[in-house]
Amino acid sequence: MSLIIGIDPGSTGAIAFLQDGKLFSLHDMPVIEVKVGKTMRNRISPHGIHALLKGHNPEMVVVEQVGGITGQSASAAFTFGHGAGILVGVLVGLEYPLTMLPPQRWKKAAGLPKDKGAARMRAQQLWPDFQHRFSRTKDDGRAEAALIARHYWLTVSRPIATQA
Repeated sequence: MSLIIGIDPGSTGAIAFLQDGKLFSLHDMPVIEVKVGKTMRNRISPHGIHALLKGHNPEMVVVEQVGGITGQSASAAFTFGHGAGILVGVLVGLEYPLTMLPPQRWKKAAGLPKDKGAARMRAQQLWPDFQHRFSRTKDDGRAEAALIARHYWLTVSRPIATQA
C-alpha cells in the first residue's frame, strides 16, 4: 500500500493523502494568526503541519516547487518563501522522503490550463466523494494538492502491469 502526500504550499494551500491512488484525507494548510503591523494575517503553522503529518509512513511527500510571482511585492514574496521553507523543514525533520514538483509538469500531464478552476473541476471528476470539498473558488489549493499527489502516483509510484 503506497501512501503519497501531495502539498500545495502557501497559507491558502492544502495537504492531500492518497492511498493507492485513492484520495482518503484532505486538509487545508494549518495556519496561525500573526499580528503584522496593525493587521492579523494567516501564516503557515509549523506545529500544525507537524501534528497533521507525524505518525504516517509515506512512500513520498510531493510538494509543488514554488517561486516568486511576477508583480508580487518583496514582502509577499518573502512571506511565501518563508512558509515554503517552514514546510520543507518540518518534512525533513520528520525524515520523510521529499520531492519537489514544478507546477508546469503536473499541470501539463493533467491537461490543465493555468486557470485554477480547471483543477477544481478535474478533482471533482476524479474524486466524486470529495466533490463538495472542491466546490468553492478558494478550494483550488485542495484540488491542486490532490492532483500533485496523483501525478506522482501515476508517473512514479504506480506499478506497471506486465503483459502475459
